[in-house]
Amino acid sequence: MGPLSSIAYLFASVLFILALRGLSHPETARQGLQFGMIGMALAIVTTLLSPEVTHYFIILIGIAIGGTIGTTIANKIEMTALPQLMAAFHSLVGLAAVFVAAAAFGNPEAFGIGTKADIHFASLIEMSLGAAIGAVTFTGSLVAWGKLQGKISGKPVTFMGQHKLNAILGAALFFLILLLCATESAFFFWLIVILALALGVLMIIPIGGADMPVIVSMLNSYSGWAAAALGFTLHNNLLIIIGALVGASGAILSYIMCKGMNRSFISVILGGFGGEQAVSTDDEHGDRNAKIGAAEDAAYIMKNAAKVIIIPGYGMAVAQAQHALREMADILKKEGVEVTYAIHPVAGRMPGHMNVLLAEANVPYDEVFEMEDINRDFAQADVAYVIGANDITNPAAKNDSTSPIYGMPILDVEKAKTVLFVKRSLGSGYAGIDNPLFFEDQTMMLLGDAKKMTEDIIKALE
Repeated sequence: MGPLSSIAYLFASVLFILALRGLSHPETARQGLQFGMIGMALAIVTTLLSPEVTHYFIILIGIAIGGTIGTTIANKIEMTALPQLMAAFHSLVGLAAVFVAAAAFGNPEAFGIGTKADIHFASLIEMSLGAAIGAVTFTGSLVAWGKLQGKISGKPVTFMGQHKLNAILGAALFFLILLLCATESAFFFWLIVILALALGVLMIIPIGGADMPVIVSMLNSYSGWAAAALGFTLHNNLLIIIGALVGASGAILSYIMCKGMNRSFISVILGGFGGEQAVSTDDEHGDRNAKIGAAEDAAYIMKNAAKVIIIPGYGMAVAQAQHALREMADILKKEGVEVTYAIHPVAGRMPGHMNVLLAEANVPYDEVFEMEDINRDFAQADVAYVIGANDITNPAAKNDSTSPIYGMPILDVEKAKTVLFVKRSLGSGYAGIDNPLFFEDQTMMLLGDAKKMTEDIIKALE
């Protein structure tokens, strides 16, 4: 690598760091994306201009095919499908890591890491780790995509001895890496890939739908570490830096999300909770009766309120109700009502999901607050308007030690004078448990599609 290439890669690395910094806040997210795009363009051009690249035809065909597919997906993807799109993209990164490792193992001379049957010891470790982590990421991400997309049941899939089997496979992978370094046998290399592919599936299938956001973030981290490992094999400093950035940021994000659910990362890996959303019947609720209201009731209550806090959830995303929600808030503000938004760290199916949707609807950033900044305000709120959220408002997390979400920090909506719940039914949330708040005296259930219900409230307000 020449000095000019090193300088260009350094600039690209700085741009990627600035991109991550920008993406940490909605106000700077667009600028962060621009930094990332410029950095990636600089990295690609620098790589193409390097002396080692002599054949451009196949590379350009690959760029054209990948660019076309990426552009098509970007134009068609719905905001609600972004989590599963991320999982699908992570699977491709993992598969690419396996392919690069296989290419390096099959033709070490081209990569400058030795010759056949005499590959550098360090390179063997790097490529075997890259292949193993990449294979786990590939199949694990496919399973995560299937659960999020509804192609695979969101319920945990468990069987006797599952954790022991995973432990045995993990130990076997470690042993096979040692054998590969000692023998340089192609048999051991492909056996590593096969076992890692199986381990990726077995690690993710026992994890329930409620923990999928953590898993997607974790797999993102895995893809970064796989890329970093292969960066050493390819002698590419930029790939090492990018992989480390992705790996570290994904791990930190996983930790933040686990903290937001009061769950240890190990407990998520060893067996998640939650599955497909259940539809409850009246019999399931026994003698408890929920107060069912209409859009006119909600409009009257909010129009006469002094302070309204809106709590968006995944149901809002599914119904694409964010634009109607902002219109309703604008009308209330004209009536002199103070309107703010409360965001739980795991609302939706990935961090920032609700922030992105609200930003798309041009909701002012200064009206949107994270849980730790707004929880104290619920006690002074006249109305808490919960639209499409459930588990993140469930009081069982605080007062029911037998609940699977016990200990999870929640938004204290039950402290508001009136709680308006927009939901399709009295069914349980993504964690598969009932919400006792539905049946409290201050709660009014507004059953129906989130977008239509909000639009009906707008009509009643007007």
